[in-house]
Amino acid sequence: MKFASYDIVFQEIPDEVTLAVNITNCPNRCKGCHSPHLQEDAGETLDENVLSAWLEKYGNAITCVCFMGGDAEPREVGKLADFIRKKNGSVKTAWYSGRAALPAGISPSNFDYIKLGAYIKELGGLNAPSTNQRFYRIENGVMIDKTDGFRKN
Repeated sequence: MKFASYDIVFQEIPDEVTLAVNITNCPNRCKGCHSPHLQEDAGETLDENVLSAWLEKYGNAITCVCFMGGDAEPREVGKLADFIRKKNGSVKTAWYSGRAALPAGISPSNFDYIKLGAYIKELGGLNAPSTNQRFYRIENGVMIDKTDGFRKN
């Protein structure tokens, strides 16, 4: 699995300072994709050594690591999320997937947050009342829908 870039962000996961990792080789090809360059098989290898270096570098400055994509290799995303949990139990894990459902064999328990759903321009993103995308907080292995938290009242 490869990544194109990463950044510290504040909006992807509510109430978290998140290291968002943009994973390449996306197979979804969503119409209107805001990051079409992530559809290419390009970038640097994302593995435990890279994650360890980031966790050491950013320490307590981040509270969550979010895999932005990774749908071509969901088992690898799960494996790396599990690695983060074992390496630093205080850092939460998240996965933004364009799939409609969690792939077979992937445990929600590897994550604290999961976003599912392809981007459909006409339906909007997580902050749109009409969105098809869902954002879940994982509590005791159960996916609790928290999508409404992205909408401003």
